[in-house]
Amino acid sequence: MVDKETLEELKKLYEAKKDSIRAQLDEFDKARARADDVKILEELTFCILTSAVGPKVGLKSIDAIRDVLRDGSEEEIYAALEDVHKYPERSNYIVHTREYLRREYSLKLRELVDSFKDRQERRDFFALNKNIKGLGLMQASHFLRNIGFTGYAILDRNVVKSLNSLGLIDSPKPPSSKKKYIEIEEKMNELATELGIGIDELDMLLWSMRTGRIPV
Repeated sequence: MVDKETLEELKKLYEAKKDSIRAQLDEFDKARARADDVKILEELTFCILTSAVGPKVGLKSIDAIRDVLRDGSEEEIYAALEDVHKYPERSNYIVHTREYLRREYSLKLRELVDSFKDRQERRDFFALNKNIKGLGLMQASHFLRNIGFTGYAILDRNVVKSLNSLGLIDSPKPPSSKKKYIEIEEKMNELATELGIGIDELDMLLWSMRTGRIPV
């Protein structure tokens, strides 16, 4: 665990950013209340598209494909992404995932995400399901947070580098296995408890330490 001096510095930093962090978490909470099937599909697709390019490109990409997301062909989605995304071939991930969810769940995504009683089972469904393309544990956590589910660490490179700089983990690289991911997440939970905040708040704090911004 981090030393006392570092802990105090983190508390001060959190106090300085607390209002912005809580405001963003409130937005996610409101999103949960109003998230219908269409919005959940958009958030899932946003997280598929954000990997390796960042949230700004992800948001632009969603705007570009919104009209064809639910029923457009792979070719139509590719064409819409071509001028805004580095990897327009992710259209394959999007269509494969969408059609799997249509076939198995009739795209009733609100009903699907609410059906899980166990939080880890909920994340594993999206992270480890071979028919959901382009998500791992990190992006599945991001997706679930964005639709209002709490308690997941989003271990992207910014959060992991912050944890490494604090001496909490021994590598600045994101975890490559579920076991390692859970181990780091447990360490974050312990640190959050010491700080007197939730893991969601800590996650945002660590991300902002590297970027200067609050994540979306």
